[in-house]
Amino acid sequence: MRRVIKRVAFLRCCGIHKALSPLPPRGKGSTSLIPADGRRELHPDVLTPGRTTRGRDHTLRASSLSPAPRLPVSPDDDFRGGGSGAFRDWLGPPLTLRACTFRWLLPGFALRVVMAVRRSRALWPLSGRGWSRALLSLRPPWGWTRPTSNEKPRQETHFGFETVSEEEKGDKVYQVFENVAKKYDLMNDSMSLGIHRIWKDLLLQKMHPFSGTKLLDVAGGTGDIAFRFLNYIKAQNQRQQQRELKFHQNLSWEEIAKWYQKSPSPLGESHVVVCDINKEMLKVGKQKAQTLGHREGLAWVVGDAEELPFDDAKFDVYTIAFGIRNVTHIDQALQEAHRVLRPGGRFLCLEFSQVNNPIISRFYDLYSFQVIPVMGEVIAGDWKSYQYLVESIRRFPAQEEFKEMIEGAGFQKVTYENLTSGIVAIHSGFKL
Repeated sequence: MRRVIKRVAFLRCCGIHKALSPLPPRGKGSTSLIPADGRRELHPDVLTPGRTTRGRDHTLRASSLSPAPRLPVSPDDDFRGGGSGAFRDWLGPPLTLRACTFRWLLPGFALRVVMAVRRSRALWPLSGRGWSRALLSLRPPWGWTRPTSNEKPRQETHFGFETVSEEEKGDKVYQVFENVAKKYDLMNDSMSLGIHRIWKDLLLQKMHPFSGTKLLDVAGGTGDIAFRFLNYIKAQNQRQQQRELKFHQNLSWEEIAKWYQKSPSPLGESHVVVCDINKEMLKVGKQKAQTLGHREGLAWVVGDAEELPFDDAKFDVYTIAFGIRNVTHIDQALQEAHRVLRPGGRFLCLEFSQVNNPIISRFYDLYSFQVIPVMGEVIAGDWKSYQYLVESIRRFPAQEEFKEMIEGAGFQKVTYENLTSGIVAIHSGFKL
């Protein structure tokens, strides 16, 4: 009997008790469960072998409820007390109505449960599979999902003037450069009227590498910075050899020939690693390297600027030209640059910036939005990619703001130099 009472209490907590037939109202014309003389009697159906009712506070008496048909339980039935009332019908035909009163002592307070059921054996189908079927019917409506705290909110960023998710921006940027890879150099010459070559030469002059320098060029798929670096090192080593030969003017022709044979490689120990996330850009760069004859001191690596596949303190110089504005998390890319540089290493970034001359700024905006996308459509057959190019330049931080971001990544002695009235700026910083 205790098991029956406990199951009834659990049904009450689950809200299923609302579906049970209520007790008859005590009022005029109602029948009380306790006789008028106050005597307590136990119905014969409740007597259990080996147990006695002496001293127990149980009162049970037959009720006069009308019969109800027996219906099977269905998951679609309404168990909340309304609707078809299939759960009430399933409890079976009426017989003895029992009022079970017991007291559960809980920490700090007492719980008193008074419940009425038609049959005590009607609760037994709720055990085992019947119990599971009954609770299954209490499931929430279809289409409802419980919110989970583990779900991360969608992180949004910009793709030009468009707001997209961070994952979506990475895919879109990759698609842009995959589409323009073959026409990339031609479009650079057309859009900048060849001035971009001067900007990159100035970047190498500011770098001023020496023999043995290890360079990492990030987002340098077509190899413009890498090729300039190799040419710079070769020219520097050749000048050094010529100075040494002039110092030994009394050498014979045979001695000079032997000296050239023993001389180290034109690059010395210098080498450059070109890292780009886009395979198509790297493919174009490799083809250019073969055409220009660069076979030594050059490596090509597929990698993300936000998670570089290199060890700590591996390079002397880190360069990124016209690439950092396409990175989703610029701060992470700067931190990675700081990580892979050796102590004393240098960070150099060549990027579009904000024009500081209002007159030039108006013509520059007009040219950017009205001419460059048209050129992209005519030359490369891609209007949207070059529309993104123009918009991404406007979304990139200004010179002072980007300087603070570089300092926030741990670089010191951070400076910048405006080129062509601020259309482009070279940012520099040292890892000290």
